Amino acid sequence: MRTRSLAVAAALWLASAATASAETVVLVQGYLGSPGTWRNSGIAATLHNHGWADSGHLTLSPAGVLKFGPTAENGRRLVTVDLPTEAPTVIQADMLAHYVAELRRQTGEKRVVVVGHSAGGVVGRLAMVRHPSAGIDGLVTIASPHLGTGAADMGRVIGQSPLSWITPFLGLGTLNRSQALYHDLSEERPWTLLGWLNRQPHPQASYVSVVRVRNGARPDLGDSIAYGFSQDMNVVPALQGKAETVFSPGDHGLRPDDGLLLVDLLKRMTPQV
Repeated sequence: MRTRSLAVAAALWLASAATASAETVVLVQGYLGSPGTWRNSGIAATLHNHGWADSGHLTLSPAGVLKFGPTAENGRRLVTVDLPTEAPTVIQADMLAHYVAELRRQTGEKRVVVVGHSAGGVVGRLAMVRHPSAGIDGLVTIASPHLGTGAADMGRVIGQSPLSWITPFLGLGTLNRSQALYHDLSEERPWTLLGWLNRQPHPQASYVSVVRVRNGARPDLGDSIAYGFSQDMNVVPALQGKAETVFSPGDHGLRPDDGLLLVDLLKRMTPQV
């Protein structure tokens, strides 16, 4: 009787494992952000506690993609990635697509969702458009300037003025190093990267925009970095009517309660098989 009970229990466990949704969530930081932000804020821990096992960190070296930290073999998992956040979005997007393709190759993963904060959301979308074969099945963007931001335009103006000569002495050398990125994130115009990206065919996928709204402000005003309408992927010509929009209180940065918000969004995005 005991042997039979163990056999039945094992069969039930295997059946549940087979029907559980396998999914890897790739967390992408924004401009001047760090992969550690996702863990230091408690967001990664919240996801881990709700079923997305923390599967470590990916970095790119001459030897290829290197992985640090634990490995979750089955079911849902999350990873963080190294990206040069001052670099042009195309460079970051190509690296992200390489990480995703390598994840699929090494793990046999069938579903990958990218969660990008601020510029990281634009990087994720650009990776999907430039590398549809990488296989990104879903994108959640948090406070991402899909139509650009005046902050990037201001950074370009300062970088092209005589002030650029003194910024390194003020500890603001990033303004000079980031000029190409500022151009990419400038308010959308026909000749900008966003002007091109927003009119390209996008892969069939789940798209969710988390729009930051400062307390008491109108949703269209957004936060201190990007207007609310710029953060909404439904305003992107190529994605009109194809994205879910969620309004979240607070300013531009990541918040600890983003963890619970992501848990809810990811569970709704993930098909149960």
